[in-house]
Amino acid sequence: MESAHYFSTSPAGPFTRKPLKVELAGKPRSLHTSTGIFSPDGIDKGTAVLLAEVPDPNPQGNLLDIGCGWGPVALTMALLAPGSKVYAVDVNERCIALTNENAAALGLSKIVASTPQEVDPGVRFDTIWSNPPIRIGKDELHALLKLWLPRLADGGTAWLVVQKNLGSDSLQRWLAAELDDSFTVTRESTSKSFRILKVTRASRSPQ
Repeated sequence: MESAHYFSTSPAGPFTRKPLKVELAGKPRSLHTSTGIFSPDGIDKGTAVLLAEVPDPNPQGNLLDIGCGWGPVALTMALLAPGSKVYAVDVNERCIALTNENAAALGLSKIVASTPQEVDPGVRFDTIWSNPPIRIGKDELHALLKLWLPRLADGGTAWLVVQKNLGSDSLQRWLAAELDDSFTVTRESTSKSFRILKVTRASRSPQ
């Protein structure tokens, strides 16, 4: 059973790595996972929908995975856009370790997994992908999104996957009301009880 406290900094119990075989970016991959993290036994349904539905990330920019877990989103971004730098953030130290280790196993040198506080606040992101941690609670979720979405670069796009019965429509309304006029929030698709929300920051007009 997955830990109910996978969003804690230091999960209870031993950090014991176990092999994990999954398909990422169209090919089988041999990675590692552990208990005490989100979806330790494979790719969860929401993340699978996200990876299947969204377009490839910006090929040359800075990319961000919010709530990286063992790394399926960040690893896929790096495999699809090897010229980009991928930032993967999580509060769970096991997730950070596993994502960095899995990136090394795949030869993906441009992934850096860390806590949010370790990311340079001046970095702007061309693409954000996230299966955001809805179960941390509304206030915490809103704070998380308010931290990262305003750091989209001009013309950048964030893609979020949210289960319908966990408040995807209310989250869409909140985002539209909270973000400034340079952002557009749309519902792009619905698949297997999940919605894909798209947040776009307008390109700045040339002076």
